[in-house]
Amino acid sequence: MGFQKVNTVDNKNEMQHFVRSLLDDVQAFEYMLEHDWFESDIVRIGAEQEMCLVHNKTFKPATINMEVLEHLKDMPWCVTELAKFNLETNLSPREFTGDCLSQLEAENLEYLSIIQKVLDGFDASIILCGILPTLRKHDLEMHNLTPKDRYFALMAAIQKHLLGTSFELRVEGVDELLVKHDSPLLEACNTSFQVHLQVAPNDFVKMYNISQVLAGPIIAIAANSPLVFGRRLWHETRIALFQQSLDTRTTADHMRERLPRVNFGSGWLRGDITQIYKEDISRFRVLLAGAIEEDSLELVKQGITPKLRALQIHNSTVYRWNRPCYGISPNGKPHLRIENRVMPSGPTSVDEVANAAFWLGCMVAMGEKYDDVTKHIDFVDARDNFLKSAKFGIDTTFTWMKDKKIPATELILQELLPLAREGLKMRKVKTADINKYLDIIEARAKEHKTGARWALRTFTALKKVVTNDEAVTAITAAMVKNQKLNKPVHTWKEGTAADLENWQPTSIKVEEFMSTDLFTVQKDDLIELVAEILDWRRIRYMPVEDSKGELIGLISSRMLLRHFARRNQLDEKQAVMVKEIMILKPVTVTPETNIMEAMNKMRDHNIGCLPVVKGKDLVGIITEMDFLRITSRLMERLEKQ
Repeated sequence: MGFQKVNTVDNKNEMQHFVRSLLDDVQAFEYMLEHDWFESDIVRIGAEQEMCLVHNKTFKPATINMEVLEHLKDMPWCVTELAKFNLETNLSPREFTGDCLSQLEAENLEYLSIIQKVLDGFDASIILCGILPTLRKHDLEMHNLTPKDRYFALMAAIQKHLLGTSFELRVEGVDELLVKHDSPLLEACNTSFQVHLQVAPNDFVKMYNISQVLAGPIIAIAANSPLVFGRRLWHETRIALFQQSLDTRTTADHMRERLPRVNFGSGWLRGDITQIYKEDISRFRVLLAGAIEEDSLELVKQGITPKLRALQIHNSTVYRWNRPCYGISPNGKPHLRIENRVMPSGPTSVDEVANAAFWLGCMVAMGEKYDDVTKHIDFVDARDNFLKSAKFGIDTTFTWMKDKKIPATELILQELLPLAREGLKMRKVKTADINKYLDIIEARAKEHKTGARWALRTFTALKKVVTNDEAVTAITAAMVKNQKLNKPVHTWKEGTAADLENWQPTSIKVEEFMSTDLFTVQKDDLIELVAEILDWRRIRYMPVEDSKGELIGLISSRMLLRHFARRNQLDEKQAVMVKEIMILKPVTVTPETNIMEAMNKMRDHNIGCLPVVKGKDLVGIITEMDFLRITSRLMERLEKQ
């Protein structure tokens, strides 16, 4: 998440000072480019590993990152991330040659092992996944924000620039997600494996444009984030979720174009790297500032490499999927990197390094093959490929060079994998590393099996036999088990209900079991309509709501039986409306109510269902049948013990 010592801009003088420093940094950057200050005789790679923490018994988020870091305080490679259930490790930069890829994997596994040993004391585990399947909306409330000044400042700044009244998620896949949230902490859903490639200044424009072209195919073969809040959405829903979680725009009557702070870009890069910074400064207002003590222009006049802190702070609040990065090497020389942010975490460390190897090899080979890739493919096609691959993953059909239409697997197997192998050979990467990691990509493509495909197949099968919460829990449990074995995802068997053997639902919330696919009536509807709907849908309870979706009553099948029996006895013929027989003040719970509390409430009131409300709004319903399924699953597990 970049620099920690930052703050929101609270007054005009502070803003003016920061913006002046920002403009000075751009001029200093241009000076260093013009006078050939940048390192160009070595190529390094690096990576950042983001992860989630989950409890071993529930596989729900474990909000313990600060406690874990206290045990790791002498290990600077492990740092905080936005939410209390996130951590991040920074892997060492290493020269792009020899056994660099297997070194990258070994270091990642070592760091994960060290963290896991600490987590064992908390009865918790690491999970590598683009989006944690068991996340619930209430896990993303502000009380789960990591208590660091930078994060509070970032949340406050984004909230300040929100044009509407809330942040909205609108994503359609097999299922649909339409939800509002009052904070940008939704960003914490996303975890990635960010790969860095050092690039010479003279090659930066060419290589950056190539990274844009490759974004779509990389997502297609690496997709691992299809589930959010129990909904089957995009193969890599992280792409949509990250953009929308930080999107301060709102709908309007006019057609004004506004790019979100998370974006793919607006066109090919021309000129030099500073064009990206200039566009971002032009489009996006300053969110965060800091005490900028250096005078970057004065430093370059003295021949000293500046840190360009103002520029880096602003760059850290604009989230391009391929982001330019400035750094200073151990020898004191500045260098340039492309940070690939499209790859999700997981499903395993070996899968992540395979994704990195595929991207890095393609970058090198395409850099040799194309002096200017923009002459062979339109930017709109590259961006369209990026979005399509996020939605459809390995099932995508791409628009490729010279307007060629080609399925993802065919493109990867016939064109990109040979290029990746050649590119890694150019960097003199060891043959064993090339074969190990690119063979994984080849197997994934041939077997048509990514992390997203595995999760979608598993979830769909599980939903036929268990509840929604049990399905996402079983998937998460299976992921943790397979990740600890570091088995490539194309070798995984589908998760089953047996993966729930250690699951304990006592701390689970109502929202994880409630039904949200509701059938309701209004107070002036005919009783006959209620009776028919109950029969057609084979349900026993019917909430009554007003035109605004607020709960005002409840009708049960037993109430209808009594009504019709009485009417037949009295031979009544007049029309009867819902309001004449409904329960006016039904007993309710909220989505955050503990499942045991809900069961006790139903027993104490001798009722068979509980409407679920958020404020006055009806958001779900939970019935005795839902509790019966929970009890049944628990009894099955007890019998196996």
